[in-house]
Parts: sequence; C-alpha cells; structure tokens
Amino acid sequence: MDIIVNPIFVLFIIITLGFAVGSISVKGVSFDVSAVIFVALVFGHFGITIPSEIERMGMVIFIFTVGIQAGPGFLDSFRNYGRKLALMALFIVFSASLVAFTCLLLFDIQPAIAIGLLCGALTSTPGLTAAIDITNSPLASIGYGIAYPFGVTGVILFVKLYPKITRIDLLAENQKVQEIERTAYPIIVNAHFKVENGSVFGKSISELKVRSMTGANISRVQHGSICKTPTPDTILLEGDIIKAVGTNEALEKVKVLIGSSISTEIQLGEEYAIEQILVTNKHFVNKKLGDLSLLQNFNSVVTRIRRSGIDLSPSPNLTIRFGDKFTVACPKNDLKALSTLLGNNDKLLSDTDFFPIALGIVSGFLLGQLQISVANNFSFGLGLSGGILIMAIILSGLGKTGPIIWTMSGAANQLLRQLGLLLFLAGVGTHAGEHLVETLRNSGATLFFVGVAITLIPMGLTALLNKYYFKMNLFEFLGTITGGMTSTPGLAACDSLTRSNTPGRAYAAAYPLAMVILIICVQILSRLPV
Repeated sequence: MDIIVNPIFVLFIIITLGFAVGSISVKGVSFDVSAVIFVALVFGHFGITIPSEIERMGMVIFIFTVGIQAGPGFLDSFRNYGRKLALMALFIVFSASLVAFTCLLLFDIQPAIAIGLLCGALTSTPGLTAAIDITNSPLASIGYGIAYPFGVTGVILFVKLYPKITRIDLLAENQKVQEIERTAYPIIVNAHFKVENGSVFGKSISELKVRSMTGANISRVQHGSICKTPTPDTILLEGDIIKAVGTNEALEKVKVLIGSSISTEIQLGEEYAIEQILVTNKHFVNKKLGDLSLLQNFNSVVTRIRRSGIDLSPSPNLTIRFGDKFTVACPKNDLKALSTLLGNNDKLLSDTDFFPIALGIVSGFLLGQLQISVANNFSFGLGLSGGILIMAIILSGLGKTGPIIWTMSGAANQLLRQLGLLLFLAGVGTHAGEHLVETLRNSGATLFFVGVAITLIPMGLTALLNKYYFKMNLFEFLGTITGGMTSTPGLAACDSLTRSNTPGRAYAAAYPLAMVILIICVQILSRLPV
C-alpha cells in the first residue's frame, strides 16, 4: 500500500512509537524523546527512510532554538564564573575526545563511528548533527545510537553515587549553598518604618539619598491620614510612616537611617493601586530602568522586578529585558497610560515572531560557510550546525538589535526545539538503520564498551581536577559535570539532591561551552590522519 511508504505517514508513526518506547521507565530512568532514534533505526533496517530534507530542516530548527535558549547563559558564564567553567567544560570534552581517538587507533574503529560514539557518550544531539554534517556519513549516528544509552544512565549514576563515594554530607552541602544563594540572590521583602531619627526631619528623599545609602526603595509615605507615592522632593516629617522594599540587609540600613520598624501598614488611598505590569514594548528592551522616568511622568514607583522566576531589587542602572514583570505603586488615573507605555500584553509573550528566527538561521548559515586556513591542506569551519549554533548564542546574548528581539518565549522555544529534534532524529535514524545490523554484528560489544569508557573516564578525571584544583561546591560541580556532558537527565538527577538552583545555573553556563567545544573537537577528529 502507498500509505506504508508515504514519508509523512512513516515520520509520524516513528514519532508515535518513539514516544511510547520513551515513556517506559526502569527504576526512574527513561529515554524520553531520544527513543525516537532507536525506533527510526529499526525502520531504516527494513529499508523505510525519511527524506534527507526533513532531517536537515529538523537539524536547523533544533540547533537554532538550543542556541537561543543557551545564549544568555553562555555569555553570563564568562561574567560570573569566567575561567573556571570554561576550563572545566574544555577539559571534559577534550578528555572525552582523546579517549575516543585513542580507542579509534586501538580497536581500528572507523572515524565516523568513533565520532558518533563520542557524541552519544556525551548525549549531545547537536554534536551528532555536526558529526553528520562534517562526515557526511550515516555511520556517525550508529555510533551515537550504541553509546547513547549508557551516556544517559552513566551520568545519572555518577551524580547519584558521587556524594556517597566521596562521603559528602548532603545536608551540610545544602545549608552551605543556601547561604551562598541568600547572598547572591537575596529575597526582596518590605517593611514599614516610623520616621523617628531627628537627623532626617524636614529633609527630602533625594537629600537623604535613601536608595544609594541603603539599597532599598521607598514605595509609600503616610503623613497623618494622607498616603501618597513619594517623589525625590517628598519631605519626611517626624511621625511619618514609610514603606520600604528591598533585601533584609537593605531594610536594616533603612531602620538605622529612618527609625524603628512598626507593624502598622500603610493603607492605600482609593486613588492608588499596586499592579504588576509586563514589559512587552520592544522600545524599552536593553534600556536602563532610570531612563523610563516613571516617577516624574506617572508618579509611579517600581518596587520589584520579577525575571525568570527571580525577584530583583529595582535600581536606576538595571537593564530592562523583554518579559520583565514590574510591580508598581501607581495612581489609578495613570495606571492605564503606564500599562500602555510598557506594553503589558501577555499575548506577545506567547506569540512567535518568525522573522528573527529566519534571519538568525540565514546569518548562521553564512557564518558556517566561512573557512579559516590553519595550516597547509587544513582549513577549519563551523559548518551548518556550528554556524547556526554560534550565531544563535550571539544574537540571544545581544537580546535586541534595533527593532528586532532575538529572544523567544519558553513555550515557543520548547515547541520548536522538540519539533526540530523529532524531525532530525527520525530522519537520521532511518538512514543509519540501513547499516545497523552489519555494524553490531562486526563490533557491537567493542563499540559499546568504548562508549562506556568515553562517558566515565572524563567524569572521573574532572572529579579529581575539581578536588585538587577548582574546589567547587558539590552542586556547582555536579551542575558543571552535567552541562559539560550535555546531559539534561543528569541535571534532573542533580535536582533530586537539592532545592537549590545552583546546579541549573552551572549547567546553563557549561552546556553551551561544551557544545561549542565538542563541535570543534568533532571537526578536528574528522580531519586527523588515521
């Protein structure tokens, strides 16, 4: 029947079966969406393939969305972690590449398969796309399929067993990390204070320099029965009550400057409201909060900003990002105008503008075509996947260029990313399936154990490097390991050990670095004489 060989029908049959297989969990371990490639390998073995155009389209979409999501973490890694994470990611991928090359020589493995084993052992689908792009051989995906299962389970086992093997007290580590996080990401709270300090009587808020002196914002002032949003010219009088917003440390400084804290709360007058407003006006992206002049123009005060699940204390120098949620104290008469100015359109967060996506992919394609001559008869280029990944990281880090916003909502990114991944895995798996049985028959066991070595040896060596040199705390180290191994399931295992966001931040910083380094190593391995 024609329907059996219809590529669209076959594509969605493979995806359906892949999700069914991926949902099977054995002791908490499952392959999820990656099971699609195993189903596709079986279809390919029986001569049923997906057109290569679908595979390439999936690769392009997947790589671009990965870069867009990882971009801010990639750039922040240099600002926040710097040399440490860069060297760790470099060491993990370079040592894995060295193991792969050594095994290639010892066991006479075909280079394309060895490169696929490297990508599978590091669970890097973007690496596999680069490998196929560079080697132009389906053998890379066979190596990937053989090494990938232990690549997933091996990282999870390492994360779970490492604290026990090294006898680390998880409770003590959690307490240590919580203390660090309280310092780095302090909780934003509010409190009320009575103006009792004689040195502030009759002085304006600007004269007292409350923001610069304490780090807190005064959001309301009550004089007698009159409550209002303060301006820099607002005079504080004896007995006034103020509401301040900031960290606990900042509020302690307000107490010293102004007077004692009180339990009485300022009641907003009927003319005032506290509202949360989304920044969806592209004009304000990358501008400073102080540039908005909200107090002068709308008699409004921003008391806190929520970004990516974290509350930030507003300061005039804070850079505004698309999707920031402002909590503002504002007169009701000005609220509509302020909301219109900032955008406050949650629909824009879920809409996807395809112009930046298309332009970014075109730019990445052109970047990937550039070739750099390193030596005689040796030139280096990022290739299609590497060019698109690097361009997406750069654009995402910029955030905005003129009227173009280089960001994407989390929901839109996840949808496009998974769609691209499914198309890619289904296509590459069916093409690799034609060679699967022959390769497994000839050297299946050898290839499997080579994949195990590529997974375990870099993690073990990195653990020693951290113990004697970098000395990261447990969760920062495990996050870096999972990022360097590009293992999302490994990160999930980290999350089961702590409520801290430390593993996630380290993973986000190391992951794109490891991805770029792996693509470079794949290019080098493909050109080495063997």
